Amino acid sequence: MDQKIFENIIVEKNDGVVTLTFNREPLNILNIAMLREINSALEDLSRDRALRLLVITGRGKAFSAGVDVAEHLPDKAEEMLAVFQQTFDLLASIEAPTIAAINGAALGGGFEIAVFCDIVIAAESAKIGQPEIKLATLPPIAAVLFPRLCGLKKAMELLLTGETITAREAERIGLISRAVADAELHGEVEAMAKKLSSLSPAALRLTKRVILENIDNRLDDGLRAADDVCLDMLLNLEDSEEGLRAFLEKRQPRWRD
Repeated sequence: MDQKIFENIIVEKNDGVVTLTFNREPLNILNIAMLREINSALEDLSRDRALRLLVITGRGKAFSAGVDVAEHLPDKAEEMLAVFQQTFDLLASIEAPTIAAINGAALGGGFEIAVFCDIVIAAESAKIGQPEIKLATLPPIAAVLFPRLCGLKKAMELLLTGETITAREAERIGLISRAVADAELHGEVEAMAKKLSSLSPAALRLTKRVILENIDNRLDDGLRAADDVCLDMLLNLEDSEEGLRAFLEKRQPRWRD
């Protein structure tokens, strides 16, 4: 295992699986310095063709309780928002699947990072919410994502009241993938990581791209675009041919990368 310790985060690499851990206890509050470290790590990972999976989690009793309130004030707000937006630009550039493992409170900008990941698994004791409205501000990422994930009316309720919800409720309305017993979180994330790591990295990257590129398309346009990528995979992707032949020959596939 390769481990790199920054001042506020830890990055561990193990056979193509990278775990980025927020390490600013007790609540892993995101300040500009920490966000710059996250962005530096994400920038490196976006160029890493050996990356198979990225897991983001928090150390201690919180995933992250959000962005430092003091850095929302006028003297820091513009810089903070620019650095924060870059975090999502870089996360969007990660072609491999991403998992958020919510081990405790995930609030404000902390939950925005989590919900931006492809798969979100939370401990059932986790508290989730966007309390920005209570400070007369708004969560820009959540304002765009929530209506797509849980529908307009529920998004309005959550963002206009700023109330927190449980992980079970977040699962029920579609904000997260699943809520699990606290003691099972690590095992669930490991099992999901193992499952994804056993699949073709190239096929995972292409499937993720098709889903994200067509989420706002008209149905007929999306179907045609997805069909084109599927045909290209069948004709040109070595892993696709290997997967099909392995199935027919009743053996384990040997992926190219």
